[in-house]
This record gives sequence, C-alpha cells and structure tokens, in this order.
Amino acid sequence: MSAPASSDPQDRYSVLDAAPRRARDVLLNWDVILVILLVLTIVVNTLVSPYFLDVYNLADATSNFSEKAIIALGMALLILVRDIDLSVAAIVALASMGIGYAAEAGWSPAMLFVVGIGIGLLCGVFNGALVTWFRLPSIVVTIGTMSLFRGLTQVILGDQALKSYPQPFLDLGQNYFIPMTETSVPWLFVPPVPLSFLIFLVLAVIFGIVLHKTAVGRQLFAIGSNPVAARFSGVPVDRLRFRLFALSGMLSGLAGALLTARLGSMRSNIAVGWELDIVTMVILGGVSIAGGVGSILGVFLAVLVLGLVTFGMALNNIPGQVISVYIGVLLIAVISIPRIFDRLRAWRTGR
Repeated sequence: MSAPASSDPQDRYSVLDAAPRRARDVLLNWDVILVILLVLTIVVNTLVSPYFLDVYNLADATSNFSEKAIIALGMALLILVRDIDLSVAAIVALASMGIGYAAEAGWSPAMLFVVGIGIGLLCGVFNGALVTWFRLPSIVVTIGTMSLFRGLTQVILGDQALKSYPQPFLDLGQNYFIPMTETSVPWLFVPPVPLSFLIFLVLAVIFGIVLHKTAVGRQLFAIGSNPVAARFSGVPVDRLRFRLFALSGMLSGLAGALLTARLGSMRSNIAVGWELDIVTMVILGGVSIAGGVGSILGVFLAVLVLGLVTFGMALNNIPGQVISVYIGVLLIAVISIPRIFDRLRAWRTGR
C-alpha cells in the first residue's frame, strides 16, 4: 500500500536531495576569489605607495589597460567557444597605421574612428573566413595573420612615425571624458573617467547581458561545451564563430583608435606583446581554455586586478621585464592550478 500524498503544498516543491550551500562553496567561487584579490591588491598598493589612491593616478591607470580590456571582451567570447585570436595586437597596429594616414589626408576625428574599426572588421572577417570556411585551426590561422598584419605595417611604415592628428581626436584619448567634480557633500564627488575606460564599462555591461541573459549567449555556451551536439541541435555554429572573429577585429580596431589618440603618435611596434596580456586577462577571469565555462563579470574583475597590480608595480619603479615575468607566471598558474586541484580531487575520490 503506497503512502498517502502529503497535504502540504510546500512538500511538492521541496528538493530533498539538494545539497545545502556551504560557506566554502561561496568562497571557492572564482568571482569571489577575484573580488578578494582585488581588495588585497588595493590594500597592498595603498600601503606600499601613498600615491596609489590619487584619483588622477587611478584614472591614468585605467587608461593604460582599458584598450586591452576592450579587446579582452571579444577574446573571452572566442575562447568560450574554443577559438582564439592571437592577431589582435597586430590588428591594432594595422588599424593605427590606417588612422595615421587618414589623419594626414585631413579626415575628421569621427571618420578616423570609422577607419580604425573598419580595418579591424576586415581583418576579423579575414580570420573568420579562414577558420570557418576552410576549417582551419584558429590558433594556427591567427598566428599566421599576426605575422601578416604586423609585417604589412612594418613594410608600409618602415622606421617612420605618424604624428599628424587633429587636436579634437587627440583630446578624445588624452582628456578625461568626465572631469572630477566636487559636490556640496564633502565625501561625494564624481571621479575623472577617461573615454576608453567608459567605453569598456559600457561594453562590459552589454556583453554581460548578451552572454548571460539572451538565447545567443546560451548558444555560445552550448558551442563551447560541445560544438558537435550544438550543431545537431540547430545552433548555427560556424556563423556565430565567424561573427565572433569579426567582432574581435572591430574591437581591436576601436582599441587601436583609442590608443592612437592617447599616444598621439604611431610606430610599427605599437601594441607589441598585447596578446599575452589579453589572454591572461581572459583566463584569469575564469574563462576555460577548453571552452564552455566563463563569465563577463570574471573578466571584468580580472582586468581590474591585473591592471591595478601592474600599475602598482610600475608606480614602485619595478622594471617592465619583471612585470612581463609576473604576467607569464600568472598565466601558467591560472591554467595549471585548477587542473592540479582536479587531479588531487580525483586521487582522493579514487582512494
């Protein structure tokens, strides 16, 4: 004889086998770990240098990594679907060169941004076509186009530098978009915000909504988890991957325009080595190199952590070579530590 059904409506909706959420589960969440790292970074840098918390120093610090952060948003989506674009820094250089020649021809500041984004779009479309139409591995394709785009810049530009830019264009990169303003409340003020960082904040919100709140985002996670199953489920895998490469190129072109406006000059070695920094931001943000796992919030927090750590090191006159070593070690650690924990967990379970 079966037991009578419970008359309590709550019993029908209770999940008896659901494990309670423990404090350790919350603390081991990668986004929470990044928040703790960010707080520690701010505290340590504040103790080491009295100039770290100066609002104008922090505004300048965001300028130094905002262009990379903009590209990292597109790179995060590519790595999420098991692809990668190592040509982003070379696209920045090619777009910057195009902007320089357009500026010498007398083009307006708005058109200079259009030129940069347009060149980036063409490069991204080229990468996407090679990867999706010809079924070539993205890492091989983008290593090749990295050399191609950078080589074109070096051949065309040579040793010369492009320096003739209209002043309104330079103001966009060198001035604060929102200057610091004081209010009647002593502790309330609006900090200075460079245009590049403001654009990054807006794009991060848009990317976060699209990835985590829309059907397109769910399709990207499905591709990263299992591209074959996603294709048989009706997800336009190649079309979405192609669009992600085009988007990555556009963001690189936009970053090239912002960087050119900030520096006020351009040489063929501009943005050299950015690939490592950008990939480190994405992987540190919790985006799995195997695809299917990641969040825009994690990438946003990783950008702040990495940017403020490198800014603090530079503020304390630590050589750039040491900073490069730190970034390389950090990238290896972030990739290897989760694998080590997984093996230890499997070993303990098997035991």
